[in-house]
Amino acid sequence: MKNATMQSVSQSDMSETVSTKSQLLQARDLVALGDDELLGLIALGQEEAFQALVERHIDRGYAVAYRILQDGPEAEDVLQDAFMQVWTRRGSWKAGRAKFSTWLFKVVTNRCIDLLRKNRTSTMEELPDLKDDSSNQSAVLEMQEAIDLLEDAVAQLPDQQRIAIVFSYNENMSNSEIAEIMDTSVSAVESLLKRGRQKLRQILKRHSADILSLFTQA
Repeated sequence: MKNATMQSVSQSDMSETVSTKSQLLQARDLVALGDDELLGLIALGQEEAFQALVERHIDRGYAVAYRILQDGPEAEDVLQDAFMQVWTRRGSWKAGRAKFSTWLFKVVTNRCIDLLRKNRTSTMEELPDLKDDSSNQSAVLEMQEAIDLLEDAVAQLPDQQRIAIVFSYNENMSNSEIAEIMDTSVSAVESLLKRGRQKLRQILKRHSADILSLFTQA
C-alpha cells in the first residue's frame, strides 16, 4: 500500500514537473519568436502569443502615448485600444507589409491626436511626495522642476511638431521611420523637427531665468 501511494505521488509530481517545464519552454519559445510569427499564432487565437506581443511592446507604446498626451490614464487607454485592435482584427495582419512596431506607433499617434483635438489641455505629472529630509532633497526637487519645465515646453508645441520631437529624441527614430508613422514625407519630418526645435528654444529662453535660479539658489 505504501509503495503504491509513493508511486502515485511520484507519478503525480513527475506529471506536474513535466507540465511546468512544458509551460516554461513554451514561454521561452514565444519570447524567441519575431513579431510576425507571434501575429501568425495570434491569428489562430493563441492568447499566450498575444500576451507575449503585448509584454514586448507595451512599455515603449505607453512612453510614446504619455509624452504626446502628458496624461497617464489617457495613455493607458490609448494602449489598451491599440492592443484590442490587434486581437479583434487578428486575422487581417499581413506579414511583411509593415513592421508591427511601426503599425503600433501609427495607431497610438492617431489616437493621441484625436484626444488632443477633443481636449486641448495637458496634465503635467505632479512632483513626487518626498518625505526624506536628507541634504540632497533640495537638489532632487530642483532637478525635477527643471525636467517639468522641459516637459511643459514640449507640451506647448503644436501636435505634429511634438510627435516628431518625441519620436526623434525620446525614441531615437530616423526621419524615414517617423515619416512612415506619421504618413508624411521625410522632408516634412525634417521641417517639423526644425520648427519644433526653434519653438522649444523660444519657450525655454523665456524660462531661462527660472531654470538658472533652480541651480543657483542659496
